[in-house]
Amino acid sequence: MRAISHFLRNEKGSGAAEFALVAIPFIALVLGIMGLSTLLYANQTLQFATERAARYYSVQTANAANTSSTLPTASDIQTYAQNAYSGPNISPIFSASPAACGYQVTGSANFPLNTGIYNTSVALTSSACFP
Repeated sequence: MRAISHFLRNEKGSGAAEFALVAIPFIALVLGIMGLSTLLYANQTLQFATERAARYYSVQTANAANTSSTLPTASDIQTYAQNAYSGPNISPIFSASPAACGYQVTGSANFPLNTGIYNTSVALTSSACFP
């Protein structure tokens, strides 16, 4: 009986046990913050590339109308937008079409969000129109 009461009163190693309980949620929180930050960065760079491609589409179409050059193709706009995208490697897809607002470009991609505990894919989309 004496050995058990001595064992219960002993507090050696309690810091290690408390750290083990707190470390797992803390690491998951840090990984979640990092994953969410990367997601927001990917969304912003996708929007930026879409806006640049819409402006490119509008300007190149106006230049072609004023000169004897050819109109930009969907492939030209796709290539320009891919080069303008500088975010994480998520392989965005861009499409362009004339619209009522001017020249519209849309971009889409799937971002793999890994938080350490929960993994999912988030669909990112952006749209820009330039007169």
